[in-house]
Amino acid sequence: MNENTVMTQVIDLHSHTTASDGRLTPEQLVQRAADKGVHMLAITDHDSVAAMASAHVANQALAAPLNLINGAEISTRWHSYDIHVVALNIDITHPQLLDFLDNQTRLRDQRAQEIGIRLAKAGIEGTYEAAQHYANGAVISRGHFARVLIDKGYAADNAGVFKKYLAKGKTGYVPNNWGDMASAIEIIHQAGGLAVLAHPSAYQLSAKWLRRLVTEFKAAGGDAMEVVLGQQNLDDRANLVALSRQHELLTSVGSDFHFVGGWVELGRNLFLPAGLNWVWQSPLWKDRS
Repeated sequence: MNENTVMTQVIDLHSHTTASDGRLTPEQLVQRAADKGVHMLAITDHDSVAAMASAHVANQALAAPLNLINGAEISTRWHSYDIHVVALNIDITHPQLLDFLDNQTRLRDQRAQEIGIRLAKAGIEGTYEAAQHYANGAVISRGHFARVLIDKGYAADNAGVFKKYLAKGKTGYVPNNWGDMASAIEIIHQAGGLAVLAHPSAYQLSAKWLRRLVTEFKAAGGDAMEVVLGQQNLDDRANLVALSRQHELLTSVGSDFHFVGGWVELGRNLFLPAGLNWVWQSPLWKDRS
């Protein structure tokens, strides 16, 4: 097969539930993935594996269960950037991993409180408490604040909220307080998983800085990078494929699905060109069924 040949299996290794800032429960997400013809699904909530147990129960109740992969999307600090590393095929009972994620949750809450303080100083009060309500005990993210600000009429959609209030340099922006990228990669490996650089083109880096990010991710022990995304032009895909080959990284695919509606859907546009070294084909990929 050549690179223009497309593998027909539908694989989506980046999705979110109500355990972080997704809007479907684990059970609903699994059912939707099945309805959309997804064969392999990874649930990758932000700094959490809380969805996985109930997701596996729901999956086994399906007439044709998915190949459901344990995952998480870990927030890290790289220079002044908030870089996400997807952990795939991890042991969700690993004590060091769970301790690490607990600490991430504490850091997230500290950041969320500061976001609430900064928005209150700008005259938008009660956002932290409202974000807590939306999170409903789950990990708090800027996505929850976005929902609050949309409901309050400050923006029409997520993109508008981030552009006006939550992006770097805006009123409610608080610099990330995460650990470094190398530490996240190390804990993923300790938990038996593979570390994947999430949506590399979403960080709005220059070509020079994107190359630097991929170089340093590989040097820190990173295993793979997402090269096929739900919303992506062909030039971006070709550039990410080239970077993965240059740095001898495995490749991954994911929609980054959060909720029904808009342009992002489970499995949509996630074509799998042949000729790439996919992460699930690695000898390091463990059978956790």
